[in-house]
Amino acid sequence: MNKVLLGIVLGAILGALDGMTAWFTPEVRAAIIGIVIGSTFKGIIAGIAAGWFARKVQNVAAGIAFGLAVGALLAYGIVAMQGGKYFWEVMLPGSAVGAIVGWATQRYGRTPNSHAVARATL
Repeated sequence: MNKVLLGIVLGAILGALDGMTAWFTPEVRAAIIGIVIGSTFKGIIAGIAAGWFARKVQNVAAGIAFGLAVGALLAYGIVAMQGGKYFWEVMLPGSAVGAIVGWATQRYGRTPNSHAVARATL
């Protein structure tokens, strides 16, 4: 699977799991569906970014750091919209999703070879 597609799929799965962890915060259980959808979307964005980065830079440590930074930035956006409430409950899993997707796209994603790219353009 190519790096960007792997990032999208894994980001969506891990993002949904991230959103489901909100169940452990009783005050937000009523909004669990919206949280899971938002976290899935956040994971997809992190996956696209990590996959794109993995295509450009062939370094696992840099991929993890980039994924972590993107995940943290997206999670912070959610925290800022809530006025800082549930800071650690949002930041930790969101950052972890980014780091895991960054690692997986570097480690398991494939780069398209030049022959496949040449055939696709014909």
